[in-house]
Amino acid sequence: MGLTNQNSENKKKKKKNLNPESEFRFALDTCSKNKDLIGALSLFERAVSQNLTLNSYHFNNLLYLFSNSLSETLDPSSKNSILENGFKIFDRMLGSNINPTEATITAVARLAAAKDDGDFAFELVKTMGKYNISPRLRSYGPALFVFCRKNDAEKAYEVEEHMVFMGFNLEEPEIAALLKVSAECGREEKVYLYLQKLRNSVRCVMESTAEIIEGWFLSKLGSDVGNLNWDAGRIKDAVLKNGGGWHGQGWLGEGKWEVCRSNVSLEGRCCCCGEYLDCIDIDRLETQKFAESVASLAMQRELKSNFKDFQKWLDDHTEYEFAVDGANVGFYQQNFAEGGFNLSQLNSVVQELYKRTQKWPLVILHTKRVRALMEVPSNQQFLEEWKARGALYTTPNGSNDDWYWLYAAVKLKCLLVTNDEMRDHIFELLGRNFFLKWKERHQVRFTFVKCALRLQMPPSFSTVIQESEKGSWHVPLDVECGTWLCINRQKSCENPKEISVGLDSHEIDRKAFSDQTSASSFTVTSECGFRSFSVPSQLPVNGTLAVNGKRKDRSPSPSNFPPH
Repeated sequence: MGLTNQNSENKKKKKKNLNPESEFRFALDTCSKNKDLIGALSLFERAVSQNLTLNSYHFNNLLYLFSNSLSETLDPSSKNSILENGFKIFDRMLGSNINPTEATITAVARLAAAKDDGDFAFELVKTMGKYNISPRLRSYGPALFVFCRKNDAEKAYEVEEHMVFMGFNLEEPEIAALLKVSAECGREEKVYLYLQKLRNSVRCVMESTAEIIEGWFLSKLGSDVGNLNWDAGRIKDAVLKNGGGWHGQGWLGEGKWEVCRSNVSLEGRCCCCGEYLDCIDIDRLETQKFAESVASLAMQRELKSNFKDFQKWLDDHTEYEFAVDGANVGFYQQNFAEGGFNLSQLNSVVQELYKRTQKWPLVILHTKRVRALMEVPSNQQFLEEWKARGALYTTPNGSNDDWYWLYAAVKLKCLLVTNDEMRDHIFELLGRNFFLKWKERHQVRFTFVKCALRLQMPPSFSTVIQESEKGSWHVPLDVECGTWLCINRQKSCENPKEISVGLDSHEIDRKAFSDQTSASSFTVTSECGFRSFSVPSQLPVNGTLAVNGKRKDRSPSPSNFPPH
């Protein structure tokens, strides 16, 4: 009890010893915490009358409180009072020769937006350079959303141009606003552009964005635009060049669009229109830049000559379809007292991949690991065979295996067998969104169930906005429920007969495999779950099997491959 009273007395003494500026700050913080706008304004007016020395912290706190209060104020007179006093505080700040910060400009821009004054909000952002401050993405929002709301498309595009010039990548709210104003202003070329930007920015779209997209495709202008006489070969080449899933050549076809909510089977088949979705890879230019980026980072951290030797070696050995993170496989589930590197697990992976492709994979192991394994006689047979077959590359002393297997997988455009989540900081340097897209397409995960190997191939399709060679669109809305917008000119979206997800409802691309295969089972995975398939012992030499339905050309997807 005595100690509590003493603490209370100390706080009172401390408060009594505060100078007027400190008392003002303490009271202002309390108003801000309690969202007490009237109390904060009274404090400000009293501080001005007492000629207190105010700094940027005080002004920013006040402006933040005022700009945030607008969203909770419905009464027009109260709103006008907030705006009037907010601008008065900003003028006082500039009149006191206190330079604004990014937070200041953003708060005042929000005040301007509340007056529908997008011009002033944008001008505030453009003057940031005068104060040697850099804008943030949020700084542009007030101006952009005002122009979009007022259907002033040209000014909205001007704001976007400035954002891009400053190095910002737009996110879904900004793109959706630009998409909407473009649709409402009849700018079909801009609608197409922003759909592509949305595809690059998000996986699943918000419901509000989906409504904007639906509105465009169901509009008269949306039905009228399009090219009936496109070059199918050129479109297909563009899709392949882009890594699948989009061509970027403009609207295809003409006539009324049919829009429905659909689901997609585990093999990537739309249950509304029957089209298959692609598993989208990074495009050719991105792949080249990615490989160069990995090599550059590796040589900053590795002995340069060692990694260059690997690059030269890889240039002469380009036949691999799988790269294997040997350490990750060997140490899988070995975290127990007697656990250690399990070479038989690694051999199971190597042999399984050879059976599937009739080609040896590339196993990456550190030289110290190989030397230790060679000391065990039972290991020597495996290792010697891999060396003889060109299936083993040993990384030198002092090296990090990760750079080698990652570079090999990227450079050779092959699949990578590893359970490594690749979340280390070295992978973050490569760019998260870009890297995630590559991982989705190329990473093969594995597990051992009662010593039996199971490989989990990449998903058969990518959850991202897709534009087909025929001009149709598929827009993902919800990963967990598997809901998509199916947008198609050519077919009605009435519920068709149930589409089987079995092997007989789709073709098997055999690009990476030999004609002679033996029966086996394997697991396909997508965001919605798993399904096992049984593959016949022989496949026809034309490369596809279609028991039901007509043959359909589509880009190869690893999870449609027969196991061996």
